Amino acid sequence: MKILVTGAAGFIGSTLSIKLLERGDEVVGIDNLNDYYDVNLKLARLERLKTYQQFKFIKVDIADRVAIEALFKAEKFDRVMHLAAQAGVRYSLTNPHAYIDANIVGFTNILEGCRHNEVEHLVYASSSSVYGANTNMPFSIHDNVDHPVSLYAASKKANELMAHTYSHLYRLPTSGLRFFTVYGPWGRPDMSLFMFTQNILEGKPIDVFNFGNHRRDFTYIDDIVEGVVRVIDQPATSNPNWQGDNPDPGTSLAPYRVYNIGNNNPVHLLTFIETLENCLGKKAIKNLLPLQLGDVPDTYADVSDLVNDFNYKPATLLVDGVSKFVAWYKDFYKVA
Repeated sequence: MKILVTGAAGFIGSTLSIKLLERGDEVVGIDNLNDYYDVNLKLARLERLKTYQQFKFIKVDIADRVAIEALFKAEKFDRVMHLAAQAGVRYSLTNPHAYIDANIVGFTNILEGCRHNEVEHLVYASSSSVYGANTNMPFSIHDNVDHPVSLYAASKKANELMAHTYSHLYRLPTSGLRFFTVYGPWGRPDMSLFMFTQNILEGKPIDVFNFGNHRRDFTYIDDIVEGVVRVIDQPATSNPNWQGDNPDPGTSLAPYRVYNIGNNNPVHLLTFIETLENCLGKKAIKNLLPLQLGDVPDTYADVSDLVNDFNYKPATLLVDGVSKFVAWYKDFYKVA
């Protein structure tokens, strides 16, 4: 297939692109290469992709309506995996407009491109953050998610609503994937594992929010990518049993689906840090802080729908995933 991967220089986007290329798909990757974090890391990810003949990279911003229209008309994609977004809960507290430009305007442009160019399936990144103030664990796609606690979360919830509208109006099959704390080699520098590793190795304190009482459903990158590929390959279908007087948030009469992709095994933050310390052979200096505005105390994914529909469940053990990240980090940054 010919697949568009937006955010191809990103953590998930670059790893997914390699998986698709290795199985023989043609991949067009786009990214605006913004400076939200180290551009050199993004460029290094792209260098890995450029070794594949069937990969093409185009630098473009998804918020550029004219450019995205031209891209879709020229390339005629079979499937689209939309990962480009302004990420980060904490960044949204101080830079709200970035989330509207990328996550709302940008997503509208992707939806329009799919609508007008006969794309067979749009898969897009949502987030576990949409569960917001929910406390019913584990988080289920069949739960109501109308109480986000950050603008980032609200923008991802908005994406799900927008996708449903296009599935309903234009019969565009759409699948939203709620990712749960993805980690692993080539990860994002603004994520806890990356920052903790850097600071521990440099002998600097690490900021531990909620006094370490967070629980997170850490999910290894290879598990995420395997799940994404399976979803891409199976266009969303309607739920014939859906009822408007008892609406199921995770499905629809339209060809629309939402899935959790998480490890289904939440880990206490202090246990996570201890695992990292063991892999590094060095103790952390912890700066214990209260829960930060916009954060949620716990995430825990109910992945039963992913298991039932795709016969797949993430399974990488935390110690194995953290060990692989540490090995990559030391190699990439030439740490002795």
